[in-house]
Amino acid sequence: MKMIKLIVLDVDGTLTDGGIYYSESGIEIKKFNSKDAAGILACQAVGMDCMILTGRKSEAVTRRAKELHIKYVYQGITDKMDFLLEFLKEQKMDLQNVLYIGDDLNDIKCMNIVGVAGCPADASPEILMRADYIASHNGGYGAVRDVLFSYLKDNNLYDDAVSKAYGGVF
Repeated sequence: MKMIKLIVLDVDGTLTDGGIYYSESGIEIKKFNSKDAAGILACQAVGMDCMILTGRKSEAVTRRAKELHIKYVYQGITDKMDFLLEFLKEQKMDLQNVLYIGDDLNDIKCMNIVGVAGCPADASPEILMRADYIASHNGGYGAVRDVLFSYLKDNNLYDDAVSKAYGGVF
């Protein structure tokens, strides 16, 4: 069992469906799936921190991260691997204690170095070949929840996590 201390989440195509929507006034709009929150909150309940690491910048991401009490939010990051390595060094964390969920080529370098890698069902072929966990749902449709719950179940953490997050035994 690899004890995960940090979950790193890509946004576009992972937490969202990958679409980029603009309002009439040019404001970027993102659609998140509320079901992903259950996986994130359950993992947080058993002591895992979460990070959003994305190449784009969006106020919608900031708002969603705040709603989910995501501790670390980094947007506009062009080299995710270098950023993640530096972050882990500063935090004195080990790569083996990281679960990374991404969907496309800009995620693969990170996925290749972390302890556990997951992806949505509609991730790029290269990502699908690398992932330890492949969600049964596409990005933006509960993929993050799928990956996180699979990890929790495989490591006998699910009942404790869900009980702590939602106040009951399941």
